[in-house]
Amino acid sequence: MIDTHCHIDFPDFDHDREDVIVQAVEFGVDRLINIGTDFKSSRRSFALANSYENIFCTVGIHPHDSKILNPKFLAEMETMADNPKVVGIGEIGLDYYRDLSPRDIQRKAFITQLDLAINLDLPVVIHVREAMEDALKIIGQYAGKLQGVLHCFPGTVEEADRVANMGFHISVNGVMTYKNSKMQDLGREADLDMMLIETDCPYLTPIPHRGKRNVPAYTKFVCVKLAELREMSMAEIDKITTRNAEKLFRLVEIFG
Repeated sequence: MIDTHCHIDFPDFDHDREDVIVQAVEFGVDRLINIGTDFKSSRRSFALANSYENIFCTVGIHPHDSKILNPKFLAEMETMADNPKVVGIGEIGLDYYRDLSPRDIQRKAFITQLDLAINLDLPVVIHVREAMEDALKIIGQYAGKLQGVLHCFPGTVEEADRVANMGFHISVNGVMTYKNSKMQDLGREADLDMMLIETDCPYLTPIPHRGKRNVPAYTKFVCVKLAELREMSMAEIDKITTRNAEKLFRLVEIFG
């Protein structure tokens, strides 16, 4: 399994990061993609990825911090992207729920980083909250020119189909294990060939550990739930979602 979206550079893991990485492998999660969210976390993710063979990373500015994006950091992102352990640009996107950056600035930063991803020939990791229609309008302009994943996909099956038709993926996580979660509909009906699994740890811990810190090892519970919803074996879901992640982030092409 591949945890395609985790944040083990966060302070939540400062006391046991090594143990968390070992535990993930013991649970069958042999590769992690650690996601940058701002200047500091992108740099931490870069350092982490270059310290562990089985960890890769993305670099980018989250919509919350769109107002701090500047040419200097864009240039730094470009430099970091020369390193093969950087497999994407993200976490970028739109968040109209918290509105921690003005919406026009969020849209500008989103487009700027999408353009950077095209220039660097890298996929993108996209965060969308309460902004689906605006996000899809922007993403639609890049269909056929860029690939990526809308992580912790918050939309409907119909919206997931629109995303897939643009050549983009969605990812599901521990939310899918919650009772009456709408993400279960995605698990049952969305295009499995465009689906990834993730934790978004330390957040969104799946059942049976909800209420505690999430860790990459718990990708296994996401895989088990998806298998249950699809009426497939866990091995089949693991094979398909791993293949999807390897293809999107070019893990096989680059790392063999």
